[in-house]
Amino acid sequence: MPNDFNQQIIDEFRANGGRVGGWFEGARLLLLTTVGARTGTPHTTPVGRVTGEDARVLVIASAGGAPQDPQWFRNLTADPLVTVEDGTSTWRARAVVLAGDERDRAFARAAQADQGWADYQARAGRVIPVVALEPVA
Repeated sequence: MPNDFNQQIIDEFRANGGRVGGWFEGARLLLLTTVGARTGTPHTTPVGRVTGEDARVLVIASAGGAPQDPQWFRNLTADPLVTVEDGTSTWRARAVVLAGDERDRAFARAAQADQGWADYQARAGRVIPVVALEPVA
């Protein structure tokens, strides 16, 4: 079950075709549903979306600059099949964690477009993962 803050965003996202107000007004969000690594229970989380240089949909596991990876990231590393809601459609995807130069280029591109990503990286004290969401049939 999402926390109250996330649940409000999820409800607003679903009610308004992917648009939300408040802190995230104008943000490019997705709803990402992972399966709990320990529980097997589905968990839905709003996440920021960026577009990779190859037009892939990417999400960044920033956790707001926290020192640990967010739970949704730990879940998708245990089970990379996820459900994605983009405001107009819902689709299944395989989550692929980017590594090395590919990760670095994707993160740099995201940070250039939105300074917030760079601020999160500076606070995190860890390399923030970048994940590509590749649609599956």
